[in-house]
Amino acid sequence: MNHMNSLRRQRGATLIVGLIMLVLITLMMVSAFMLSGTNLKAVGNMQYRDEAIAAANVAIERVVSTDFMLSPVESTETVTIGGAVYTVKVETPVCIKSIGITLLPNTDHDYDTCVVGGENPTPMCFDTVWEIEATVSPTGAAATTGAVATLRQGIGRRVNVTAASSCD
Repeated sequence: MNHMNSLRRQRGATLIVGLIMLVLITLMMVSAFMLSGTNLKAVGNMQYRDEAIAAANVAIERVVSTDFMLSPVESTETVTIGGAVYTVKVETPVCIKSIGITLLPNTDHDYDTCVVGGENPTPMCFDTVWEIEATVSPTGAAATTGAVATLRQGIGRRVNVTAASSCD
């Protein structure tokens, strides 16, 4: 009989230990699920940030592909990358430095537009350094992440003396 009583007590203990183990495993699975959701959001935010930086680069390239030095102005570009639409505000390009060209070989690709004069030709161009800043504001689905990026780019351009008046 003693043997029978000890078996009944063990069956109840096994049930309680099994329930405790089940609760612990459930808690571990819930915390793993929550952690993976947080990691997924972080990866998504990084993707939107990288896309915002790419949108800023596209907007700066659009500005640089024009003759922005003749009349530097602020502009706003709309760029779509990966289905997300970004509004990029490009600040007015700022001329940082202007160096007059004193000697220009006749093999230079700008020789015809820069050199003036007959016997003793004089270069009339400047090598300039510009700073362009672009700030990206996401719209649509990207706006929920709050991914905002500011990109500052340095640009070197050779300009004619008439276009260099905005440079000190």
